[in-house]
Amino acid sequence: MDYIEHTINGRIGIITLNRPEKRNALSFELVSALKEAFTSFENDPRVKIIILNARGQVFCAGADLEYLQKLQRFSHDENLADSNHLKALLLLIYTLKKLVVAQVQGHALAGGCGLVSVCDFVFAVPEAKFGYTEVKIGFIPAVVMTFLLRKIGEARAKQLLLSGDLVQAEEAFRLGIVNKVVNSQDLEKEVMDFALRLSNENSQEAMMVTKQMVAQVQSMPLLDALNYASEMNAKARATEDCKKGIQAFLNKEKIVW
Repeated sequence: MDYIEHTINGRIGIITLNRPEKRNALSFELVSALKEAFTSFENDPRVKIIILNARGQVFCAGADLEYLQKLQRFSHDENLADSNHLKALLLLIYTLKKLVVAQVQGHALAGGCGLVSVCDFVFAVPEAKFGYTEVKIGFIPAVVMTFLLRKIGEARAKQLLLSGDLVQAEEAFRLGIVNKVVNSQDLEKEVMDFALRLSNENSQEAMMVTKQMVAQVQSMPLLDALNYASEMNAKARATEDCKKGIQAFLNKEKIVW
């Protein structure tokens, strides 16, 4: 069974969740397939931007219920290994050298909402609902919490994590989970146009380093963060992309990336 599909359209890599009959639930196999696909696109020089989308009515409903039943019989070590498996996927996306745009055509719940949370940009239809529902079944949103706190801050994260409530796309936009709410008939084109614009107008190296710095500076003391930023600033000035960009700007030429 193909848990995902992945294709390349120009310089855009597209990864598609392909378990619509299971509401694209996060089984061990699906997580493994996603890790492999993201790693492949990260290392593929043809790919500059990655789109993550899904088949069916639901983007991702979180953990597979059948798999959750199996987890009840796991030992502590087995559960830890499984937790680390999901952690590795979310960390991979969060620190990936290439930008990831989520195209959310339906509900993103629990681990599925966590999957959305680590993407760099999120486009969603108005009908989509978002939520971390783990506390409603006596579970905890442990791994996704780490990324959500960084994304939207403590007060807003507590509102979602402790209540387990679902929010509509417009509310998710207000909270900072979603970047743009788009009508379903326009979603695919809007996401592709955005990915193409990033690909055509921005330096891949500059986007990569900026994304990596965002992940790094938040955990540093202020002075350390500023020293790190100054060092990265100096290194950036010596890159071929920066030299090319500045030269084109000074000559009033269109930059071709």
